[in-house]
Amino acid sequence: MKGECRMKKNKGLLLITILVFSFLFVPLILILITSFTSGDYVAFPPVGFSLKWYTKVFNTQSFVDAFKLSIQISTAATVLSLIVGIPGAYAMSRFNFKGKGFMKTFFFSPNIIPQVVMGFALFQFIIIKMGLSVTIGLLVGLTVSIITYALRIIGASIEGLDYSIEEAAMILGANKVKTFFIIVLPNISSGILSAFLLAFISAFNNVPVTIFLSGPGITTLPVAMMNYVEYNYDPTVSALSVMMMAMSMFIMLLMEKVLKVKTVS
Repeated sequence: MKGECRMKKNKGLLLITILVFSFLFVPLILILITSFTSGDYVAFPPVGFSLKWYTKVFNTQSFVDAFKLSIQISTAATVLSLIVGIPGAYAMSRFNFKGKGFMKTFFFSPNIIPQVVMGFALFQFIIIKMGLSVTIGLLVGLTVSIITYALRIIGASIEGLDYSIEEAAMILGANKVKTFFIIVLPNISSGILSAFLLAFISAFNNVPVTIFLSGPGITTLPVAMMNYVEYNYDPTVSALSVMMMAMSMFIMLLMEKVLKVKTVS
C-alpha cells in the first residue's frame, strides 16, 4: 500500500516537473525554429529554411548600436557593482556593527522590489530630481539593480573562507589591508568571477530598469528589440533572441568550466 502511494506520488511529481519544464522551454524551442523560416513573418510551422534573418540582425544598424551600448554599459555597471560589493560583502561577513541588518536589507532590496517599480523610482530620482544625463542614469540604475549579486555570491565565498588563515597572516605581520589583498581576494576569485558573469547577464538582459532610463540615442538591446517588435512582425527578433540565448549559455558554460578548473587546482 505504501509502495503504491509512493509510486503515485513520484508520478505526480514527474508530471509536474515535465509541465514546468515544458512551460519554460517550449517557447524557446518555438523561437529557435521560427528564426530559421524563409517566410516574411513569424509563423509555426515555419515556411522553408533560411538564415536571412540572422543576416538581417547584423545589417540592422539600430541593433548593432544597441548591442555595443549594452556591452559597454553592462560591463561598466558590473565593474562598479563589484567595486562596491567586494568591500561591502567583506564588511558584512567579517564585522559586527550597528545597522548591519539595515545595510543588508538595503543592499538586497533591489531583488525584493519589483523591477518596474524600481525602474520608475530610479527615473524619478536620478533623471528628474538629480538631473543627471541619461547615460549616467542608466549606468547608476543598472549598478543598483545588480549589486545584490556581488554581495550575495561574494559574501557566501567570504563566509566559506576560514578566518584562521587571515589571523595567521596578521600574526605574521600583515595588516588588514595587506591580508585582504594577498589572502582574501585570491581565495574568493571564483566567487568574484561568478558574481561578475551573473551580474553582467542580468544587466545586459534587463528591461524594466533600462526602459525607464533609456532616452534618445541611448537604447539598450532589449529595449531596441521591444521597439522593433512594436512596428514589425518578421522573425528578425527571433533570430536575435536565439543569438542572445546562445551568448548567455556560452557565458554560463565558460563560468562552469573556469570554476571547475579553479576547484581542481
